Amino acid sequence: MLLEMGIGIFAGFTIFLLLNGINVLPLVAMLIFSYILYNLVDKSNFLKNNSKVIIGENDITFDNIGGQDVAKNELIEALDFIKNYEEVKKLGIRPIRGILLTGAPGTGKTLMAKAATSYIDSVFVSASGSEFIEMYAGVGAQRVRQLFESARNLAKKMSKKHGVVFIDEIEVIAGIRGKHTSHLEYDQTLNQLLVEMDGISSNEDVNILVIAATNRPDILDPAILRPGRFDRVVKVDLPDKDGRLEILKLYTKNKPLADDIDLEKIARETFGFSGAHLENLCNEAAILAMRAREDKIRQSHFIEAIDKVIMGEKLNRKPTDEERKRIAVHECGHALISELLNPNSVSTVTITSRGHALGYMRQKTDDDIYLYTIPYLESQISVALAGAAAEEMVFGDSSSGASSDFEQAVNIAKKIIFSGMSKMGIVDKETIPQEQLHKEITNIVTEQKNRVINLLKENKDILQEIAEYLINNEKIDGDAFRNYLKESKAA
Repeated sequence: MLLEMGIGIFAGFTIFLLLNGINVLPLVAMLIFSYILYNLVDKSNFLKNNSKVIIGENDITFDNIGGQDVAKNELIEALDFIKNYEEVKKLGIRPIRGILLTGAPGTGKTLMAKAATSYIDSVFVSASGSEFIEMYAGVGAQRVRQLFESARNLAKKMSKKHGVVFIDEIEVIAGIRGKHTSHLEYDQTLNQLLVEMDGISSNEDVNILVIAATNRPDILDPAILRPGRFDRVVKVDLPDKDGRLEILKLYTKNKPLADDIDLEKIARETFGFSGAHLENLCNEAAILAMRAREDKIRQSHFIEAIDKVIMGEKLNRKPTDEERKRIAVHECGHALISELLNPNSVSTVTITSRGHALGYMRQKTDDDIYLYTIPYLESQISVALAGAAAEEMVFGDSSSGASSDFEQAVNIAKKIIFSGMSKMGIVDKETIPQEQLHKEITNIVTEQKNRVINLLKENKDILQEIAEYLINNEKIDGDAFRNYLKESKAA
């Protein structure tokens, strides 16, 4: 309403000036310039619209974060220097100025920053690195100043001794300087951040702790990583099996679980899952239970939810009968070789289409594996090649469905070579001749393919038997698959 009235008054005033022979162009130009300047100033004050401010205690504490005991303990130790400043001051210890959280997406870096705020009873101001970058020179640096000034003012207003500034995706503004030659705004923004962190002094009324998160620490400028800016670099890794179990207990605490739930088994089958993946897993399991009109979440819901999180939702693809037979043989080939070479490794085999896959075989391990031996890597190449080899043995040829399997086999072969475990010995990844590399990859893959063909020939009957079961039932779990193998060997 006010906007319309203003436009009407301006139009009337302009007509009045025109009727009196007065040139209105300078007035119009001045108003347009004022409007543009107003918008620039309004956009630059991003703290009013984009930043997130948490004052004092919040709902997130370190008790709400599971599976990250090492990272939590290291972070808590650093925070104790701030929380118990009067005690540590006697030993001449200065407060920690910055803590950098590094790790894969979804591991809980932001949660840890919020938990740190509760732990030291401070205000929490957060922003994403992308919010500092604009096409206008100087805006990013101004936003950095505003962010720190806001944290100090809020802390004083709430009578807090500490303030936390959290910057997510800090690699956006803290990348190595000099790489953005056509846009110095990035470098100016980083320079201002360095100045602000240097200006943090233990003699100030408010201690400002900078917590930043990134999954690309390799591209950060060395100036920001030096002690005195980021004093601690805390690595937030993907959780191990015990960590995943702890996270699952946290996320299922308020969910109705059936008596058949085995969270430890679910933790074993979710190797490589982050905390965010596990939260999504629990949510998807609850959704599946609701779809089935169940009052409680069952183990079967969790098992299907694992497949959904990894592969995606079921698709309405309708392969022909011939294609279903080929897919069943292909996946049974993977599963059979996996179980023969690594007993108890098959979790699920299915010909249900999910994501880009027409079918899949999912593996599991009893214990998380972080170091790979040559026998294990060779066995994984064999498993990758087994699908196409099974097709060739049963149908006389393979299909395009094996293309991703071949890529996986080649990548594992490269890992063997670059780790110095091949017949070539220790090699330089950058200077090895491509022809020589290709020859060694071919030798490794061919050797494993011959091994797979021999194993499949010895177990051709059981392969076709399980494939027939899979065609009729679409899915078989690892335990049922192993029972087929035991009965076949006993017969």
